[in-house]
Amino acid sequence: MTILKELTGELIGMFVAEKWLTVAVLTLIAVTGSLLDFAGLDQLAAGAILLFGSLLLLLASVCYAAKARTP
Repeated sequence: MTILKELTGELIGMFVAEKWLTVAVLTLIAVTGSLLDFAGLDQLAAGAILLFGSLLLLLASVCYAAKARTP
């Protein structure tokens, strides 16, 4: 049972450590889902938005972390 508690704590810690990244990914998903449902966006286009948006957010996160570590 303690392994599950530790695992849960680690997973939550991963998402809370980079708060802006978590919020950005959730916003990307929400906006894409809204466009898909309400604006009639094609599923392939929605998938492309999620793919390239996630890659862009990952790149921004890596650049931010690299800039924060340089003196």
